[in-house]
Parts: sequence; C-alpha cells; structure tokens
Amino acid sequence: MLNALDSEMNAMVGRKPLEGRSAIVTGSTSGIGLAIAQALARAGAAVMLNGFGVAAEIEALRAELAEENDVDVVYDCADMSSRDAIRMMVERANARFGQIDIVVNNAGVQHVAPIGEFPAEKWDAILAINLSAAFHLVQATFDGMCGRNYGRIINVASAHGLVASPFKSAYVAAKHGMVGFTKTIALEGAEFGVTSNAICPGYVWTPLVEHQIDDQAKSHNIPRDAVIRDVFLKDQPSRRFATVEEMGALAVFLCGDLAASITGAAIPVDGGWTAH
Repeated sequence: MLNALDSEMNAMVGRKPLEGRSAIVTGSTSGIGLAIAQALARAGAAVMLNGFGVAAEIEALRAELAEENDVDVVYDCADMSSRDAIRMMVERANARFGQIDIVVNNAGVQHVAPIGEFPAEKWDAILAINLSAAFHLVQATFDGMCGRNYGRIINVASAHGLVASPFKSAYVAAKHGMVGFTKTIALEGAEFGVTSNAICPGYVWTPLVEHQIDDQAKSHNIPRDAVIRDVFLKDQPSRRFATVEEMGALAVFLCGDLAASITGAAIPVDGGWTAH
C-alpha cells in the first residue's frame, strides 16, 4: 500500500498544474493577453494565440512559447468583431486540441472622447470587440465544458468594469457589461464544474502604456514622471503599475483545482483604485 502511494506521489512530482488542458486566449500577441498565454503554457496548457501583429514576429513568438514549455501552441488570426470568425476559430481549436478547457477573453480596443463627440462607429467597434466577442466565444465553448464537468472562463475586464471615468463611455459600458456577463456565466455553469471570473486590472505596465506616457509628456510638455504620477497613477493608491506577470499568475490560479469555488467574482488588480 505504501509503495503504491509512493509511486503515485513520484509520478506527480514535476507535473504541471494545467497539463492536458487547452486554452484560447484572445488578444494574446502582446501585453496582458500574451502574459496570460505565457503563464498558461508554463503551467502545461496547450494554447491558441490570437491577435494582431507582424506575421513573422507572431510565428517566432509562437515557436518560442511552444519550445520553451514543451506544449502545443498555435496562432489564429480570427477577427474578434466577427461572430462567424470566432466560431470558425473554435472549430479549428477543437480540431487541433480535441477540446477547449479554458477561455480567456482579453481582446479589446479603446477610444477616448466626450459623449457628444463620440463617433458611433467607434462605439459599435468597442462593444463588438470588448463585449460581444466574449459572448460569442463563450457560447461556442460553454456546452462542451459543461459536458466534461470542467471549464475555466476568465474575462479580462478592467477597473473600469467597476467604476467609471469621463470620456470613456463605450469602454466603461463594455467592461461593466463584461462583469455582468461573467456573473451570469458563473450561475449557469456552477453545477457543471465551470467557473467564470473577471480580472479587473488598473493601469498595467505594457508597451502600449509606455507609448501613451511618452505621447502625453510630449503633447502637454510636462515631465514623464509627472504624467505617470498625476495622470496614470492618480487614482491608484499603490502608486505603482500592476505587471503583466501578476495577471498571468492570477489567471493560472483561477484555472487550477484550488480555485474551484471561486466563480462569479470581479477581482480588482488595481493597487487599491476601486477601494476608494
């Protein structure tokens, strides 16, 4: 009996927590989405990447991620504003991996303007990519997860899914919608082993944010440090940017067995912003 237990324990040593699982991560060729895809791959999951970028750079990224973690990594260029493209992406993922266990809805776009000047086409695009795409991807994968009694759905919302800021009407509306959608999925999936949670980041240090800091410093002729302190981190009490690695680590935890009872949550990772 003891020898059998020892053998079982030895077999588990070194096993990755998400080994045998497969994931789709949208908007994962850079920033938060890429960090989550990297973390899932390190945890042993096969991953389908999705997003924009230079084809050669994406292929190099895909190959490196697969080789470093000894997992299957593929890339799909599906347009997240198209329901049909999303469903075809799911079909390709199922054909490649056999099933989809984890869905991370991260794809998003932004536009900043007063309500009276907000272009209608920008509103439509933001709602389509930031919210409707999540619905279409979940709808195409949810029944399979329920049938296997395991599924992990992670919606990357925002602190703006919990509080509002001026001039971001479409983004705030979409992210609030994402938090509500997350809760509905959680209720429908609870008895089938499918969890659904929203990660709500504040400002996260990404190449995009770094460029925005430089642009604002130049356009307003103020020091870079002042832009960081008085614009970006004004509402973030920690006075530091969150990191993409923190987002990846949280996603891996939410996908694991120890997070089986965490569902329907909107988890702020915002340095205390929404604690005000």
